[in-house]
Amino acid sequence: MSEPVNVADFEEIARERLDPGPYAYFAGGAGDERTLRANVEAFARWELRPRVLVDVGEVSAATTVLGTEVALPVLVAPTAFQRLADPEGEPAMARAVAAAGTIMCLSTIASVTPAELAAAVPGSPLWFQLYWSTDRGFTKELLAQVVEARFTALVLTVDFPVAGRRERDIRLAFTLPDDLPAPNLPVALARKDFHSALGHIVDATLTWRDLEWLRSACELPLVLKGVLTAEDALLAAEHGASAIVVSNHGGRQLDGVPASLDALPEVVEAAGERVEVLVDGGVRRGTDVLKALALGARAVLSGRAVLWGLAAAGEDGAARVLALLREEIEGGLRLLGCTRPDEVTRAHVRRAGSPSV
Repeated sequence: MSEPVNVADFEEIARERLDPGPYAYFAGGAGDERTLRANVEAFARWELRPRVLVDVGEVSAATTVLGTEVALPVLVAPTAFQRLADPEGEPAMARAVAAAGTIMCLSTIASVTPAELAAAVPGSPLWFQLYWSTDRGFTKELLAQVVEARFTALVLTVDFPVAGRRERDIRLAFTLPDDLPAPNLPVALARKDFHSALGHIVDATLTWRDLEWLRSACELPLVLKGVLTAEDALLAAEHGASAIVVSNHGGRQLDGVPASLDALPEVVEAAGERVEVLVDGGVRRGTDVLKALALGARAVLSGRAVLWGLAAAGEDGAARVLALLREEIEGGLRLLGCTRPDEVTRAHVRRAGSPSV
């Protein structure tokens, strides 16, 4: 293939370079993968409404998320087992993210500890995504490591009481390599049926009341990832969340739920000004980011798009994907008649085919 010019090109290179098992693991979703496809398709259901004759001589994609300045409204979502995509894995991703001037979220199911990742990018803002273990002693120790490594926010995944049924993995009998470390888990991870093993590691009995314990164990700003309804957005605000990620886990959990973008307006309306709202799922273009901003998101999280860059060309590939998205965002802002992300409003989008905003 010639030089990649968009995220789809990076995915095609990644598909050619990865073995079938790892590619299916990263690319696949749950069940019939309806929600996986819907995440991407949802962006086509919204059209941008550009304004003209606006001074866009100076444009910046920079914004803030939870008070942290970022060079573009794209954070890198937590994705597990990044060494399946590139031998350097999470440290390579972190260096690319730091160079891009944004925030990486480290998955609990990573090949490095919080301290090891922080050492790879000294001084760069990092978030930690938590799968809350049934072993609270281990969880408390892990949170202490996160704080000691100077991470700036804690992202609790709330849509994973059990792993979704991911049939691509089942068909290929995908197993994890024996030498793939998982240092942030309380027990050794089963290599053959790791999805079921994760279901046993994560505490399925958690309720909103348990957030009180989490807040006492870790004082970092709390981000709840996996909210799709107004009801849960209200509860998140009531229980001290600083931010919400509207997410269906990339279509990898409950198949048949709405696309994240379709759920975003409901959550934004319920959350009001009390918490910042982020969204992930299906982001492949800078124009996708602009549509999410117009529907009320502070920023988006990108998982697969940046991961395809890592798989295609390591650290440089991930950096190129982030640079590409920033370029598309800045060009889109100019064409939309905006000079920065916080100028993008609900008036800049409409439902496809509808004359009303």
